[in-house]
Amino acid sequence: MIDEQTDKPRSSFWKELPILLGVAILVAVLVRAFVLQTFFIPSPSMENTLKIDDRVLVNKLVYDFRSPHRGEVIVFKAPTAWSGNPDGEDFIKRVIGVPGDHVVCCDPQERLMINGKSLDEPYIFSMDGIRDKPADQEFDITVPKGRLWVMGDHRSASGDSLEHWQQSGQNITEATIPEDDVVGRAFTVFWPVSRATWLTVPDQFDGIPKP
Repeated sequence: MIDEQTDKPRSSFWKELPILLGVAILVAVLVRAFVLQTFFIPSPSMENTLKIDDRVLVNKLVYDFRSPHRGEVIVFKAPTAWSGNPDGEDFIKRVIGVPGDHVVCCDPQERLMINGKSLDEPYIFSMDGIRDKPADQEFDITVPKGRLWVMGDHRSASGDSLEHWQQSGQNITEATIPEDDVVGRAFTVFWPVSRATWLTVPDQFDGIPKP
């Protein structure tokens, strides 16, 4: 009797195991597709905020309920003109201007201005005491409806809105990305563990007025 009683649970467990594994895989697929996804950083365009081979976790659900905010780090499907890849490619940049924003370079202290307010950018790349300029040339743009002006933190090594504004002959549509192409918000670096941190919006964006 003892052997029969102990065999039944074991037999039941092995029969149910494929179902449990199937459910776990389905949940993982759904989470990856609709809620959270990991991305690795392949380029230096967001240094030193993000370094090559960092892994970030992206919230894919947040922008179903609201639009991206200034200062957030986002993953988006890059336009073909940006990536050169007709199959599509994911880029990661920081949102600088949202629809309606008037973005200008630069004030007398070489800071970007958004809606007339100067923006200090402590995250801009620096090395050995030498800091990138916020932009490598003057510009004066207004972000179109439904689009975003995005820039890398490593301004001198980033294929971003400013570079494509220059390359397109100052075509603001080609220089910006559609909000609909945003995959999600990168909210944390989780690997390597030594660099784990939250990707919060810098306080300097708090004082930017509405357009």
